[in-house]
Amino acid sequence: MHARAVAATATALLGTAALLSPVPAARAGDAPEPTVIAHRGASAYAPENTLAAIDKAAALGFTWVENDVQRTKDGRLVVIHDDSLQRTTDVARVFPGRAPWKVKDFTVAEIARLDAGSWFSRSYRGTRVPTLAQYMRRVEHNHEKLLLEIKNPELYPGIERQILKLLGNEGWLDRGHLDRLVVQSFSADSLRTVHDLRPAVTTGYLGTPPVASLHRYAGFADLINPSVASISAGYVRTVHSVVGPHGRPLRVFTWTVNDAVTTWKAVGYGVDGVITNRPDVVRAALRAS
Repeated sequence: MHARAVAATATALLGTAALLSPVPAARAGDAPEPTVIAHRGASAYAPENTLAAIDKAAALGFTWVENDVQRTKDGRLVVIHDDSLQRTTDVARVFPGRAPWKVKDFTVAEIARLDAGSWFSRSYRGTRVPTLAQYMRRVEHNHEKLLLEIKNPELYPGIERQILKLLGNEGWLDRGHLDRLVVQSFSADSLRTVHDLRPAVTTGYLGTPPVASLHRYAGFADLINPSVASISAGYVRTVHSVVGPHGRPLRVFTWTVNDAVTTWKAVGYGVDGVITNRPDVVRAALRAS
C-alpha cells in the first residue's frame, strides 16, 4: 500500500481511463456501491497520515480514512507508515547522525520537531507527525470513521493492548463508535490478539489468504483486505460465503485503487470497500458505472 502522492484532477484521470476501458464493469449482482476509504487520508492531495490529509478527505466529502500506527522509543503511539522516519520527514537533516532513523529509536518529543509536510509540498511546510491521540481527536472532530492499521507489530510487543487502551480512553470503544472503527493488520497474530482482548472490535486481515484457510481467518477477522491485483470475482464470492466472528459474512476492502479502470474492475469483483489515495477519482468512477 505504497504510493508517492502526485496531484491530478478526477476529470483528467477519468478521461484517460475512458480511452482504455470505455465501458464500466457492472456491479456484481447489483450489490451496494462500495465504501470509499481515503488511504492515509486523501494522500494524493496532502501529506500522508497527517491531520492535513484527513482534513482534506473530509473537505472532499469522505467519511472513511485509513492510517498506520507505530510506537516511539518512549512508548508513545504515532501515526506514520514506514518504520523509518526518513521518507516523509526531514529527520536526516535534523538528526544527521542517527541513521537509519527508525521510529522506535526516537522519542515522541524528537519526532514532534520534524517537518512531515515539506517532502510533499512547500505549502505543507511545518506539518507534524501526529500522535494517535491527536489523530483520534481530529477524526472525531471531522465526524469521520477509521480503518486503523497496526503497522509492524513484531517491532512493538504489546502494541495491540496499548492501542485498545488509547481508543478506550478516547471514547472509541463504546457502542456509538464501534461501527466507525475497523482495526487491520498484515499480522494474523496481531489481529487475533485484538479480537481476544476486545471481541466487539471489527477487524480486517490485510492480505489474500488461500481459500482453504478462510475459515481459520474467520475466527478473528471480519474483513479480508487484499491487493486489488491479487483477487477475482470468484475469490470475493468465496470470501462472502464465509461467516466471520460476529455472525456476518466476511467483507472485502481492496487496495490501492487510484483510477477509474481499476475502480470499475473492483466493482465488477463485488468488493465492499475501495481503499484509495484519490477518493474523488474513485467516487467519480463509481458515479459513471
